[in-house]
Amino acid sequence: MSAKQDIIDRIRNATGGSSITSEIEYESINRHYRQAGILDPAARIELFADRLADYGSPVYRCAESEIAPTIAGILTERSKTGLLVPRDLPRIWLPDGFYFFRESPDYHELDSSEGVLTDCALAIAATGTIVLRHAPGEVSRALSLIPDYHLCIVFPSQIVETVPEGIRQMASFSTLPITTISGPSATSDIEMTRIKGVHGPRTLEVILVT
Repeated sequence: MSAKQDIIDRIRNATGGSSITSEIEYESINRHYRQAGILDPAARIELFADRLADYGSPVYRCAESEIAPTIAGILTERSKTGLLVPRDLPRIWLPDGFYFFRESPDYHELDSSEGVLTDCALAIAATGTIVLRHAPGEVSRALSLIPDYHLCIVFPSQIVETVPEGIRQMASFSTLPITTISGPSATSDIEMTRIKGVHGPRTLEVILVT
């Protein structure tokens, strides 16, 4: 049996042997996977942090009032003088003593930057995934892919436990482009050697606002 036929047969079995012709038929399909989280908020946050650690992405925790000094400490530790930021990122988050450039359409500026600072639209604990929404004024796709360093701010209220919960929340901005990030960009396609920074930032760090 070919892989294509195997997929078709599985779809046919899942739909009761008939094609899906309406939304009602789609909703009636049996779904045997877990669709809702079972963890309390604290455990959900810890699961998200653990997944990021598995990917090699450092997690910094701070209160909302400490976002700016936390960013300052991270940039100082990494010997960075400033980052690119989306146009609508809150100014109160940006510490003094560093350069923060609002995003421009100049890709040469993106390529030569020291990195990017963004927030996110959503995060999924089970997979350690960060979802970026590319709405006007928010982070653009280029800003999330070209710089080699990405520092992302995540709030607990943005974290869901399971992928189905994340998909349902993404429906609220389904007409917008999105980018999903699960750890730093990497591939092992080249002679089975893991290479970082192929399709996006080589380094992803997260500030988890507790």
